[in-house]
Amino acid sequence: MSKTAKIKNIDQLSVAAIRATCIDGINKANSGHPGACLSAAPILYTLYKDFVVANPFQPSWINRDRVILSYGHASMLLYTILHLCSYNISIEDLENFRQYRSITPGHPEVGMTDGVDASGGPLGQGISEAVGVAMAETMLAAQYGSKCYNHYTYCICGDGCLEEGISQEAITFAGLQKLNKLILLYDNNDVTLDGPLAQSNIENTTRRFLAANWDVIVVKNGNNVKEIHKAIKKARQSTSAPTLIICKTVIGFGSKNQGTCKVHGSPLGAEDGENAKRSYGYNYPPFEIPQEVYTNFKNTFLKRGEVAYQKYQDMIEEMQDNDPFRYQKMMDLSTNNVSKYLNAEHLAMDELSSDATRKSSLKILNYYHELLPNFVGGSADVASSVMTKLANGSTYGPKNRGGTNINWGIREFFMASACNGILLHGGLRTYCGSFLVFSEYMKNAITMSALMKLPQIYLFSHDSIAVGEDGPTHQPIGQLAMLRSTPNLLVFRPCDAKETYAAYRIALEQTETPSAIILSRQNLPLLKNSSNYDLVKKGAYIVDKERGRICDFTLIATGSEVSLAVEVKKYLFSLGLDIRVVSMPCQELFDKQSVEYQNSVLGTDYNHRMSLEMQSSFGWHKYAKYCFGINEFGASGKADDLINAFGFTKENVAKIVLKYIK
Repeated sequence: MSKTAKIKNIDQLSVAAIRATCIDGINKANSGHPGACLSAAPILYTLYKDFVVANPFQPSWINRDRVILSYGHASMLLYTILHLCSYNISIEDLENFRQYRSITPGHPEVGMTDGVDASGGPLGQGISEAVGVAMAETMLAAQYGSKCYNHYTYCICGDGCLEEGISQEAITFAGLQKLNKLILLYDNNDVTLDGPLAQSNIENTTRRFLAANWDVIVVKNGNNVKEIHKAIKKARQSTSAPTLIICKTVIGFGSKNQGTCKVHGSPLGAEDGENAKRSYGYNYPPFEIPQEVYTNFKNTFLKRGEVAYQKYQDMIEEMQDNDPFRYQKMMDLSTNNVSKYLNAEHLAMDELSSDATRKSSLKILNYYHELLPNFVGGSADVASSVMTKLANGSTYGPKNRGGTNINWGIREFFMASACNGILLHGGLRTYCGSFLVFSEYMKNAITMSALMKLPQIYLFSHDSIAVGEDGPTHQPIGQLAMLRSTPNLLVFRPCDAKETYAAYRIALEQTETPSAIILSRQNLPLLKNSSNYDLVKKGAYIVDKERGRICDFTLIATGSEVSLAVEVKKYLFSLGLDIRVVSMPCQELFDKQSVEYQNSVLGTDYNHRMSLEMQSSFGWHKYAKYCFGINEFGASGKADDLINAFGFTKENVAKIVLKYIK
């Protein structure tokens, strides 16, 4: 039995109450991660009590400080702090931690719980998202002025976050961009799930960050709120670099197993929970928090936030009177909804008789850049290949915060995650580009886009074996199936310039769904009956109808294979067969249509349909009995030679159709 400590002041009482409530919530759920909650409690307490500027009654206030919990398994700590800060989280919500349909899930989910600025869980991504949030603050301040956008971005991470490779991508980029209002608070307890950090890491963290142009401050005692306060205060004074605050802590502080991996992800239990509480000097019943703790936050966090919010509202009202155009623009674009700025009439795209869809994409991208003052993005060092560089956009950097071209470097995963952060901030719309085969580097960030309902636009070019000589490492096979399997993600593979425009327009109309637009390297003909919006929005449509009353067979294709299917149709017609060609640029949109519409497009005879796509055939059987694709890796060679070798020719496809018709 541990000795009962004596609480000397309100700071100690508040931290003890936070730790005790975390123990109670995790014990009641019989599930959770007490280790980080107990080690980092003084860090989050000091941060919210003394520094964070936000208004719990206006949780979406655009100029609030952002707090991102990168190691989301410490969610009970965040929920407890938010409860004490008067956010819409009750004691009952804390008691329902990790229960189905509660607003206190196992890892924080943005949009579900007031005060949660980002969903957390996949370690390391929170750091990248925080970099994106900090970038957004600088970009918007450059557009509207520092009175409108002037806040800090705080990120809390653990040892695991800094072991993930994405963290190094984020750290390097943040240092390059001199994001001085980004502060990373590191709960350095030297323990991971499997044991001591030393068994998997030998690096000097301070030198690592200094090498990336960060300021570094060390708090030797992570229980000392005064030292934590001094560190954050100093970090906020930086003018040319982001700051890492290393807080040396003890995982599971107060538990009999403190300092070991045993407290990482298992509840303390009733006996050890009481043991820990006694070590804090805390003797209140489970989930009971003394009024003095609530008053403490009311007099600090709550008072500071209300004053700042009212001051901001006064400034906004003054702007509305003195500069109504800038005011209206800022209000219109303060969310991810850009509908007021989209074109009233759709682009015809008829002038592009033959064009690679990546080239069509560049024209459309620049068109929308002129329409949307908040459209920003770039590629992972492949802007000239994916064709994503904005002609009238300057390069974003420390000396040009108004730039809209972002040079992300060869950092696909970080790029996608940072764009998520920009969208989480609000006020900007993003796109990012890479080769389709490298979407796998980005997959978890794409999943987070979909999970957090962020309308990110992913541009993936070099979409098939037609990449040619670069060989199988650069030729996508299973990536489309991977993307299409992701919930709440629209995947477009347009067949020509018109469908490419439609994909962009539909993607920009989204406010809660990301989109991936898959683009060709090779030229594709402009098809006579392709759609530039209305039919693409239905996901699939008849692009070349059978000539007679009876359809002998239906070919369903995407991208470059649509024009191939049209050629096959012509060839088979000369042999006396009447074929229907369906373009299916977006399976997800087609699946939302009525059964009647689906049957009107595909025909009612499932046994006389075949899909045609130079990718894995996985997933196509829900539309067609027969699926012609590529279920092996590609090869290095000229594009035409590969296309012939894999059978994507008019003659070979026609031969296959003839076999299936019989």
